[in-house]
Amino acid sequence: MIAITGAAGFIGSHLAHRLAQQGHRLLLVDHPLVVAKTGNFVGLDRFEFLDHNQLLKELQASSLSLEGIFHLGACSRTTETDWNYLLENNVHYTQKLWSWCATHQQPFIYASSAATYGDGSQGFSDRIPPRELRPLNLYGKSKNDFDIWALEQVDSGKPAPPTWAGLKFFNVYGPRERHKGPMASVIWHAFRQIRETSIVKLFRSTDPRYPDGGQLRDFVFVEDCVDHMLWFFHERRTSGLFNSGTGVARTFWDLAQATFAALNREPKIEFIDMPESLKRQYQNFTQADLTKLREAGYTKSATTLEEGAKLTVQGYLRLLGESPNNK
Repeated sequence: MIAITGAAGFIGSHLAHRLAQQGHRLLLVDHPLVVAKTGNFVGLDRFEFLDHNQLLKELQASSLSLEGIFHLGACSRTTETDWNYLLENNVHYTQKLWSWCATHQQPFIYASSAATYGDGSQGFSDRIPPRELRPLNLYGKSKNDFDIWALEQVDSGKPAPPTWAGLKFFNVYGPRERHKGPMASVIWHAFRQIRETSIVKLFRSTDPRYPDGGQLRDFVFVEDCVDHMLWFFHERRTSGLFNSGTGVARTFWDLAQATFAALNREPKIEFIDMPESLKRQYQNFTQADLTKLREAGYTKSATTLEEGAKLTVQGYLRLLGESPNNK
């Protein structure tokens, strides 16, 4: 049995469906389910479910036999300001799962974040020691703090999982994310705006180096991230911190255009001022350096933004009960 935390969420549910297709028995772990997330389990016929706190109790009681843990459950709000909450949920909880996998010698794959790179002034190489990084928000700090701790365990010779990978997810998009509200990807918000108003609103640039809509992101399709996780789990060739992106930065303008095209609509884009609360922690450019991942042996090509937008819009429409052919 394989455990997935955050299994009712965006990336976690995609991973659960893929592992189910491969015939694995699943233990799905999350907060108590809310209605907005239950649809993410549709199509999964056989699985067990535990609350995230109950999982720790079961592990401590040695009542579970697991073949590994994918840890995707965390507070992912980049605007969260309660450090104690983030410390408990994103650091201490992850340490407990790591320790169980180390003791029982089972693989541990977990979600780090590209937010650990801060303003990107040092680049986006997963070879940069985490202690040298300066995240722009507390969410990024919590992810970076665990990365530091994990490497310290290994470097000091303390028990570690036989295979482990902390994946620094870049701007992930795809179906099954509407429950995320404001934290959903820009493509979800663009899809919703096009359907409601026929217009997509993007932030004006606050940096003269980038035109309005010209801010750049490494937009990565969710199934590519699942491919990365499963490669580490099945191949078990190497361990460490790795970027999970495409290696290609695209503009928000490109993303909006791709969403309009996927809906067969004429592009209509307007620009709005960026909220003051976002300006100080806004990244104008992100692009994953995939050199380390490629050198480890991963060879699959990334999904293009245009193809990913098409697949995502089709997924949105299916989840809304509409035919992708009747947009």
